[in-house]
Amino acid sequence: MNRATREAYRDTLIPLLSRHPELMCLDSDTGLFGADHVAEAGEQYLNLGIAEQNLMGVAAGMAACGRVPFVNTMAAFAASRALESIKIDIAYNRLPVRIMATHGGLAAGHLGPTHQALEDLAVLRVLPGMTVVVPADAAATEAFVEQSVTLPGPLYVRLGRKPTPPLPEGPPPVIGQAQWLRHGEDVVLVACGPYPVLACLDAADELAGHGIEASVLNMHTLRPLDTGTLIAAARPARLVVTLEEHWRSGGLGGAVAEALAESEPVRVLRLGVPDTFVSEVGNQEHLVRHYDLTAERVVGAVRAALDTSARSDRPARPDRPAIPDYDKELVS
Repeated sequence: MNRATREAYRDTLIPLLSRHPELMCLDSDTGLFGADHVAEAGEQYLNLGIAEQNLMGVAAGMAACGRVPFVNTMAAFAASRALESIKIDIAYNRLPVRIMATHGGLAAGHLGPTHQALEDLAVLRVLPGMTVVVPADAAATEAFVEQSVTLPGPLYVRLGRKPTPPLPEGPPPVIGQAQWLRHGEDVVLVACGPYPVLACLDAADELAGHGIEASVLNMHTLRPLDTGTLIAAARPARLVVTLEEHWRSGGLGGAVAEALAESEPVRVLRLGVPDTFVSEVGNQEHLVRHYDLTAERVVGAVRAALDTSARSDRPARPDRPAIPDYDKELVS
C-alpha cells in the first residue's frame, strides 16, 4: 500500500513517546499532527509556530538537558532559514536533535522554488557529526525513527509529502548501511529517496534486456556513507550512476564521487535536477517526469556511456565529452 513517509514518521513517533519519556515532539505549525495526535502526546508535544530558528534553539536547549527532541519543519526551511541554528546550536554541540524535514526535493512542487528543497542534502551532510538519512518508503521511515531514539548526535531525515509506493523486499533498512537491492557486475546504480530508487530498479530490469547487469544500491544514508558496500559494488563495474531528487552538486552524487575517487576510482555519472531553479509548476510526479528523473533516463545514460567506452580506448578529448550533458539538454 502506498504511504507517505511523513505520515509513517508521525504514526511511529506518537506511540514511542509514551514508552520513552525523554522524547519530545516540537512542531512548527506543520499541520501534520491532528488533535488526536496532540492529545495522545500530551506534554511531550509543543507547537512553537512558524519560527524555525527558534524551533532549533529550543530543541538544542532541551537536548542539552537530557531530552531527545524530534523537530518538525519543511526541508526548505531547515536547510536555509534555520541553518545557522542547526550549525551552531545543534551540530557544534553534537546534541541528539532529530530534524524531521518534510516536503523534501520536489515534493512541494506546487508551491514553487521557495518551498522546494534541492540543496538540503548538500548543506546538511557537510556539518560535522550530522547523520543524514533519506528513507525510500514508509517501512524504512518507521525503522529509522525507532533506530534514532538511541542514535548519538544530531540527525537529519528527509521526508516526502504524498504517498509513494513501497520498495520490493530487500535487506532490512539500517541507518548507515546501504541496501543492496540487486546484484550485477557491469554497472552500479546508486539512488536515494522513493522515486529515484524505484526508477533505478526499473532501469536495472530494462538494462538486463540489453545484456547489461546492474547492481542497485539504496544509499539511504548519505552520512555516514556506507563506503564498504559502495566499493564492493563498484570494484567490478565499468560505470557508477547516481540518481537523486536534488541538484547534481553536492548531494548523493557528490558523496559517491568523493568516496570512489579516494578509494576505488571508477567513472561516475551523476544524474539529478539540472542546475537551475524550477520554473515549472506541478505536483511532484509531474516535476520528476519533467526533469527526467526516470528509468528511461538512467538506461539512456548507461547505454550511451558504455557505448562510448567500447568505441574508445583512450579518454575522450576535452571538447568532445564522452557522456552527453543531459542537464544542458533539459534546460535548453
